[in-house]
Amino acid sequence: MLTQTFLPIQAPLRFYAVVPTAEWVVRMVDIGVPTVQLRCKTLIGSALFKEIRRSVDYARDSDTQLFINDYWWEACDCGAYGVHLGQEDLDSADLVMMKKAGLRLGVSTHSHEELAHALAVCPSYVACGAIFPTATKAMPTAPQGLDKLHQYVQQAGDTPTVAIGGITLDNAREVLATGVDSLAVVRAITEASQPEEVVRQFMALWPSDR
Repeated sequence: MLTQTFLPIQAPLRFYAVVPTAEWVVRMVDIGVPTVQLRCKTLIGSALFKEIRRSVDYARDSDTQLFINDYWWEACDCGAYGVHLGQEDLDSADLVMMKKAGLRLGVSTHSHEELAHALAVCPSYVACGAIFPTATKAMPTAPQGLDKLHQYVQQAGDTPTVAIGGITLDNAREVLATGVDSLAVVRAITEASQPEEVVRQFMALWPSDR
């Protein structure tokens, strides 16, 4: 177990876009999304590394906090802002190396037990889900719902929390009413006919001052 916490996030996470390519990262940075995750599942090897490098380089001098999903070694090598890990990766990743590299760490959780496991490594934030049914990926647990999300927010204490899974503009306000800090969205952006407009509507759910 680490004896010190990971670096804290530099600004509130707020709207959190999860996107599949560097091109999507560029679009999200250009529109001013506070937090973005590159979740690239289609590339391997040098092509994947180039995608991560391009994303990190583009976001570096912006106000966007960019997290790389899963690929912690590449994130360290590219000087990324942060990395996001699933429960299955938390025990195998070199957390000491990541911390020495100055990465922020986000961790996925799906239960009170997994949340406790994540909090034990003092991450920069924790993600809780899936809140609603989602077809983005196969989930290990049933949808958590808003009551459990509220419990997770209380359990996390001062650690920032992110809700993910089935979140849309139609249910975003009731999710935020649980006290969660951030909303992570995948398909509501990537499958939208006008993604930038959808993003603007999500970002308008928070006060304009940061």
